[in-house]
Amino acid sequence: MAINLHLLRLFRTVAECRSFSRAAEALHISQPAVSKGVRELESQLRCVLVERNPGGIGLTEAGTLLLAHAVDLFAVERRAEEDLQALRGLAQGELHVGASTTIATYVLPRILGAFQDAHPDLQLRLTSANTQEVAERLLARDIDVALVEGPVEHPSLSAHPWLFDDLVVIVAPDHPLAQMGKTLVPADLDQVRHIVREAGSGTREVVGTALEACGIRPDRVMEVGSTEAIKQVVAAGLGIAMVSAAAAKDQIALGRLKVLSVEGLALRRPLYRLTITGHHLKFAAAAFEQFICQAEFGSGERMPD
Repeated sequence: MAINLHLLRLFRTVAECRSFSRAAEALHISQPAVSKGVRELESQLRCVLVERNPGGIGLTEAGTLLLAHAVDLFAVERRAEEDLQALRGLAQGELHVGASTTIATYVLPRILGAFQDAHPDLQLRLTSANTQEVAERLLARDIDVALVEGPVEHPSLSAHPWLFDDLVVIVAPDHPLAQMGKTLVPADLDQVRHIVREAGSGTREVVGTALEACGIRPDRVMEVGSTEAIKQVVAAGLGIAMVSAAAAKDQIALGRLKVLSVEGLALRRPLYRLTITGHHLKFAAAAFEQFICQAEFGSGERMPD
């Protein structure tokens, strides 16, 4: 028969106080209730635990043995409560964030730094991959938080916009389009080579949708596996690209890239938090998601509530 933990707690208090009356005071219940509880426990265990005498109470051999186990058991209970409280307070534990490449490289560093400052004892991990891979890792429970650049359609996932990101059209300063000296129209982009991310990239999907809306379907495309590499390829004069303004800022400041103004080309996109429908977030993940939804960051404009 399983030991009733409530009755065991009554017995432990009686054994430590060596008195039914003092145990009742400590537990804030009546003395008859304490006495009844100990008798019920003895009945369940089929042994005498407490010897009553005029000077108080003593423990039988069985009572002494059970008290030792009760002390250990309730110590484990206390440690469990303390550990859970630490998790709720983010004084321990781990948070694994998965983010698509642009977010991981250009948006998250400042955010993670601020969150770590607020919770210095929390262990943080960051995994960078394309949008599709991040979604797959969230579904596999390999990461706790998923931040991506494009919407993901999956029956088990929900996408929540949390930050705006502006894309810019970049070229080398000596590229023919940079020399035209006028605001371009989408048709001007039709006959040039486009440098794009790999399939599965959120940026590629957003750029493709924007171009499609303008009737542009580039025939000349060069696929490159990272935004950093795209910037270098564009700076070398091999074509044009559309990347996050945050990603291009450094090379634009150095004069290695130039931003083209293209009339009618909408290049503002939301960034998304992905969640698994019906899945309960761990304490650290819930705190981080609340943090990124409420804070203001210079790398992007927060979505309105």
